[in-house]
Amino acid sequence: MAGWVRILFLVHMVVAAVLGALLLVAPGRFLGWLGWAPVDPLLSRVLGAALLALAWSSFRGWRARQWAQVAVLLELEAAFTILGAIGLLRHLLIANYPWMVWTLFAVLAAFAVAWVVARLKR
Repeated sequence: MAGWVRILFLVHMVVAAVLGALLLVAPGRFLGWLGWAPVDPLLSRVLGAALLALAWSSFRGWRARQWAQVAVLLELEAAFTILGAIGLLRHLLIANYPWMVWTLFAVLAAFAVAWVVARLKR
């Protein structure tokens, strides 16, 4: 596996773990700091749990040494980030959202491109 893919897994693991933990433990406070309101604490916590699960899969990908061990993880990460970016873009194009939503979209889109490139470069 290429060294940059291991770094991608590591970066994604850290980002997903930090955001996931904050959303799981204190969604209202965390999203309030970002100016994101109103906050649904139930769905925010579910998203936090999903991000923590993705952080775990990134950890597993980071530790993997063989392509067969990471191929499915790359597809999982790509699917989540692509679908998340598309879902956000749909709303960003029709309404006025705060800068944080645009930042989230940019992060998801960047990860989506990176995961797809990593999968196609096999």
